Amino acid sequence: MTTSQKEMFNGYDKREIANIGLFSLGKFISIFGSSIYTFAVGLYILQQTGSGLSFATTLVLGTIPMVLINPFAGVLADRINKKKLVVAMDILNGALLLAVYYISLLWGVKLTIIYFSTFLISVFTSIFSVSIETAKPNMVTNKRLMNINSVSKSIDSLSGILGPMIGGIVFVSVDITHFILFNGLSFIFSGILELFIDFKYNPVKAPKGNRGIHFKKDIKEGLRYIKENESIAKLTGTFVYLNFFIGLSITIPLPFIITEALALNSSYYGIIQGGFPIGMIIGALMVKTISQKTPYKRLLKIMCFIISALMILIGVPVLLSELQLPHTYYLLYYSTISILIGCAIALVDIPILHQLQTTIPEEYRGRVLSIGIAISKAVLPIALISSGILVNHLPATILPITGGFLLFITNKTVYRD
Repeated sequence: MTTSQKEMFNGYDKREIANIGLFSLGKFISIFGSSIYTFAVGLYILQQTGSGLSFATTLVLGTIPMVLINPFAGVLADRINKKKLVVAMDILNGALLLAVYYISLLWGVKLTIIYFSTFLISVFTSIFSVSIETAKPNMVTNKRLMNINSVSKSIDSLSGILGPMIGGIVFVSVDITHFILFNGLSFIFSGILELFIDFKYNPVKAPKGNRGIHFKKDIKEGLRYIKENESIAKLTGTFVYLNFFIGLSITIPLPFIITEALALNSSYYGIIQGGFPIGMIIGALMVKTISQKTPYKRLLKIMCFIISALMILIGVPVLLSELQLPHTYYLLYYSTISILIGCAIALVDIPILHQLQTTIPEEYRGRVLSIGIAISKAVLPIALISSGILVNHLPATILPITGGFLLFITNKTVYRD
């Protein structure tokens, strides 16, 4: 490939542009398809059974595999051709949904079929996500890796906004069996698109030796790699403690403060909640420019301090509730905080992911990333359960303010140099 070709389209060549476009469309279809399906069928189950537990079970079955399967998905991503894995997972998701559609035509939409398909879709999507995340450094040049990570983060954030929204629209306007058929065909279309991605555009020399799959041994090797590399352990640890404090001090306390302590309309909470993914998209658009001017360690340190300060600010209005400010003031205040937190989270997540992708050897990349993600997701339920118990026994301001100070101290300790 000539230099002139490389310089086309502001430094992108045609193959790189095609890779980013196909990646974006393929991931958009896959992630949105999973998000919409999980939410829509959850509502369907709630309508059919009238049981909140059944609805919650569907959502749990859509998330548990992300914790349990991720380390194994990392092994597969390190040991098997990533392109084959990515395409196969989308095709399997599509084939599964087509099978569910056919079974539904014969015997109706059964609860057990919904549970089983939701679990399998989550398994396939977990393997898909790990495989495509670890393959990104091979799809584009190192110069463009931050760009594709930003696109990926924006897609994740958009799915957080539009997934439940579209799922709700689908639920009330489209027969559930027709939606299952459409979603199955969409996954297969995504798999076909991914066949045209060049997963060896930016090749890395593969290590020699036996590359057989030994899950227990391979996962241990991934854990050992994290332990033996202080910088990798520190970055992985940042993912973990940030997820924990967000769950402890924001996810549960924020809706409690808004709807109970300040007695705001529940619709206000929906608007405020929408600020997080909007902020993440803004952060994803800004991250490359900011990271070019600020070393990533300094950026992580600053952003974590900002998040801790914003956590503390979440609890302040409750302390000043006797002022009886108009509800629209609170709406503007908390919407601004949620957007800023979302932006700061993106400015933490994307540089960490970029650093891990560029420093971890390809033969370890899948395992290290998947283990870090699994641990981060595993600590979140602990934080949520703890927060749910404490928020019923402590003043509403305690958790966000205390959590903010603890995050500040933790971050100060980890990045004291």
